[in-house]
Amino acid sequence: MKAIVLRSYGGPDVLLSEDIPSPTFGAEEILVSVAATALNRADLLQRMGFYPNPFPSGPEIPGLEFAGTVKAVGERVTAWKVGDAVMGIVSGGAYAQELALHERQAMAVPSGMSLHDAAGIPEVFITAWDALVVQGGLTSGRWAMVHAGASGVGTAGIQIAKAIGARIIVTCSAGKVQACRDLGADVVVDYGSHDFVAEVATATGGKGVDVILDVIGGDYVERNVASLAVKGRIIQVGVMAGQPLPFNVGTLLAKRASITGTVLRARPLDEKIAITQRFVSEMLPLFGTGALKPVIDSTYSFADIAKGHEYMATNGNVGKIVITVA
Repeated sequence: MKAIVLRSYGGPDVLLSEDIPSPTFGAEEILVSVAATALNRADLLQRMGFYPNPFPSGPEIPGLEFAGTVKAVGERVTAWKVGDAVMGIVSGGAYAQELALHERQAMAVPSGMSLHDAAGIPEVFITAWDALVVQGGLTSGRWAMVHAGASGVGTAGIQIAKAIGARIIVTCSAGKVQACRDLGADVVVDYGSHDFVAEVATATGGKGVDVILDVIGGDYVERNVASLAVKGRIIQVGVMAGQPLPFNVGTLLAKRASITGTVLRARPLDEKIAITQRFVSEMLPLFGTGALKPVIDSTYSFADIAKGHEYMATNGNVGKIVITVA
C-alpha cells in the first residue's frame, strides 16, 4: 500500500510517499481502506519532530483521523462487516491507504454523508465536545469561549455549543469574523483590534464565561482567568503561542476556577474507546439532523499532501483541510 512516511524531521519536503506492507490486524480489529484523512496541527508538529512515533516498531506514519470502508474484520469483531463506511480517530497511521484499529474506535459515517466530508469530523468534533461538555461541563444557557474560532476545533465548538443550547464567544482574525458569525457564534472578537476580556465582560454582564477552550496558551492564560465566571474552567488543548508566560496563580483562587490540560492522542486505548462510544451516543445523531456538520476549507490529493501542510502553516484555513487518499 501507499503511505506517507517520515524518515527524518523538518519541513513539508520530509513527507515521503512509499510502498509499505499492509498493516496486520488482530481478532478485535478491523482493516480499513482509507478514502480520506484530514490535517491537524499535531501533524505539523510530528513532522517537525515534536511528537514521538506512536508505533516505534514500524515506519512512522502521521495522521490522526480517517474515513473509509471496512476491508476485513478480525475473528471476534461483531460491530462491523466488510463494506461498512466508518470513520474515527487513531494515534497515527491515517496517512495511508489502509489502517487497522479496534472495532470500537470506529464510528459509522452519518447517512448520506460522503467519506470525504466524514474525514473532517472525528478529531475536531470529539476534541471540542470532550473539552467543552465532558470536561468543561458546558450545558444549556451557560457561556463558553473558544479561541481560534475558525479552526477545525473552533468551528466544531461553535456548532456543539449552539446544538446544546449554550451561548458562545469566539476569537479569530479579522478575515474570519463573518465565517464564525455564519456558524452561529453569539459574539465574535477580532483579536487584532479588540480585547476579548472586555468583550466577555460586556456580553455576560460582568459574570464571565463558564468554560474556555484554548489552543493558544502564552499570554492568553492570564486573560482567560480574568474572563472566567466563578467556578469557571479553562480546558487547554494546545499551546500555539509556545512557551508559557508567568501569571498570578492566586487569581484562580477567588474564582474557585481550574485549568485542565488535555489531549486525545496520548490516551490509552480504553479511554479512546470510551470517549468515542460516548460521542457516538450523544453527538453523532446530530449530524443526521443537520445540527452539526463538518466545515471543509479545502482539499488536497495524497500526492499534494505537502502543499496541504504548507497551507495549514499559514493559518489561512476556516475549518478542515481534507486529504483524499483513495
